[in-house]
Amino acid sequence: MADHASTSGRLIKAPENFISPEGARTVFAQAKSGRRDFIRAAFAAAAAGTATTAVRAQSNPVPSEGGDPNILTNPAHTAGLGQPVVTDGYGKPSKYEANVQRRQSPGLTQTAQASVSFAPMQSLFGIVTPSGLHFERHHQGWWDVDPSKHRLMVNGSDDKLVKTPKVFTMDELMRLPSVSRFHFIECGANTGMEWGNVAVPTCQYSHGMISCSEFTGVPLKMVLDMCGVDYKRGRYVLAEGADGSSMTRTIPMEMVENGEVLLAYGQNGEMLRPENGYPLRLVVPGVQGVSWVKYLRRIEVGDQPYAAKDEAIHYIDLMPSGLHRQYTSIQECKSVVTTPSGGQVLLDKGFYNISGLAWSGRGKVTRVDVSVDGGANWRTARLQTPVLSKCLTRFNLNWVWDGKPALIQSRAMDETGYVQPTYRQARAVRGTRSIYHNNSIQTWLVQDSGEVKNVQLS
Repeated sequence: MADHASTSGRLIKAPENFISPEGARTVFAQAKSGRRDFIRAAFAAAAAGTATTAVRAQSNPVPSEGGDPNILTNPAHTAGLGQPVVTDGYGKPSKYEANVQRRQSPGLTQTAQASVSFAPMQSLFGIVTPSGLHFERHHQGWWDVDPSKHRLMVNGSDDKLVKTPKVFTMDELMRLPSVSRFHFIECGANTGMEWGNVAVPTCQYSHGMISCSEFTGVPLKMVLDMCGVDYKRGRYVLAEGADGSSMTRTIPMEMVENGEVLLAYGQNGEMLRPENGYPLRLVVPGVQGVSWVKYLRRIEVGDQPYAAKDEAIHYIDLMPSGLHRQYTSIQECKSVVTTPSGGQVLLDKGFYNISGLAWSGRGKVTRVDVSVDGGANWRTARLQTPVLSKCLTRFNLNWVWDGKPALIQSRAMDETGYVQPTYRQARAVRGTRSIYHNNSIQTWLVQDSGEVKNVQLS
């Protein structure tokens, strides 16, 4: 083994914020020139010189020779008295982690209330997304709703579908037997800007419209049983949110009958955050996030799909033939390498741990392969436990970087036998004009300088 193979390589994290407020205003002003082009140009300009800046920011390296003052000299926290208990009633991250934040993609939407924030996937560990870093998608802004005044109504589209329509308070729902489950939630538009070509520089912006949490709540089936639903005729439910967009989505009854769909009030051991639908949201495992209706106020049972605005003219897939696919809700098997990934810099030759996340809306991830040569050769990664159904799965692979350019990819498979496609395979079926459900294999180029770039292979 070469000398550099026995040493651990150092890596500079991706810069968390590529564009200043002034740059964002410029992006908005140039929006008419074409969405993908102006976003890509803005990111490219902002990211210029990033590696040099990041190297300058690297602090307190271990001396190449001589003693390390960080070992030889006791720091203040070793010799002094620390801060008192409960300085903050609700704990906060370290000030040294203040740059790990959700970020907006400038120019993606014209209105901040109808926009998206991206989770910093490249800075997280394991599979759980902290509630404060959970990605957001809002159609008319978020609200902090008074739970004592919030109600959930259950009714039928005709008088015979639901024997006893009911209205539930939050207290009544929270007294029912609860369950807790880990699931991912992914926006149908995640990675959508990449359909035509490379548009954004980092994993946070390319894949950050996904998060994974422990959700606690009541199975929707339990509540429907209490209301006396006619399951023979009532094969669909309509979920309606209480925010100004009146988000409504059709859910097939077979998804409800297996008990997976939850009326959730808890997330990661506490109540939902306001941005995530407090005090009540729908959890529909494996299905695109728009169906996980926030601020849930009504469930209607019907005998056919409702063709609401957000499933008839939005969240549909434009096909090469000009037709649209509708009700394509399942999030297919997908993965992404988060380290090393776009915007990061490898400082040394030597050992690195390639790490990433995989998921499938159809069940468990069973295998992830990783390539460092653009798909010519693949090695099977280690799946880090727990491996759960319709949940993020962490994978890892040992890699020794020799200082030469590398094309890093991951390819996930799930328990149904589905294999994540390449861009060529996906575009052969879907074309390049889609927005939703892009689960193509992601490629990161590690340049000989150590800088990592977002690229696509033809």
